[in-house]
Order: sequence, then structure tokens, then C-alpha cells
Amino acid sequence: MDIKVTSKKLSEKVHSVEVHGEIDVYTSSKVKEKIGELIEKGIYILIINLEEVRYIDSTGLGVLIGALKKVKEHDGNIGLICTNPQIRKIFNITGLVKIFGLYKSEEEALGKISQG
Repeated sequence: MDIKVTSKKLSEKVHSVEVHGEIDVYTSSKVKEKIGELIEKGIYILIINLEEVRYIDSTGLGVLIGALKKVKEHDGNIGLICTNPQIRKIFNITGLVKIFGLYKSEEEALGKISQG
């Protein structure tokens, strides 16, 4: 049940959120809180790094969807760095690959997400 959530500024308008651990009903509030802090500061383009995420449940997916809705209200976007095959499979099965961009690296995500 341990999770670590950190953020860093990538550019004037883009921030990265790195998540380490499991995103589930017990830990998703920490992810929601960190993303919420950035949105409150006017950061509407986020790259969420899920490379170190071992597990994500429906509560975690709900946090990501909720965050996407909030940034879209301000013409923002969220890109996900996701290299773990099990986590990618969850996004494929749920159809969330259609609403989130899944990228292999921060550089790829930054190049795609800041364009559109």
C-alpha cells in the first residue's frame, strides 16, 4: 500500500507527475491530490509517468479520467508514460487508450502532447 507521487516542471505550461507503487482505492487519493494541486496552479498540460506503477485499479483509473476532464475544461491534456505491459493491457481492455495518449518516454509525450 505504499505510493510515492512527485512532480516536476518540464516547461512553462507542462508538468510531469511521477508515480511509484500501486494506485488503488487506498492510495489513489495521493495521486488525485498531487494532480489537483497542479490544476489549481493553472497547469493544464500534464505528463503522468506510470513506469514505476505495478498495479492500478478502477479507482486509480477514475482519478486519471477525472483529472483529464478537469484539464480539458481549460483546453489542456494529459499524456501517460506507460511501458509496463500489464498496465498497458488495462488501458487497452477498458478502451482508455482512445482518450489518453500512451507514450514510451517523457520526450515522446512532451513532443506529442504540447502540439495538440
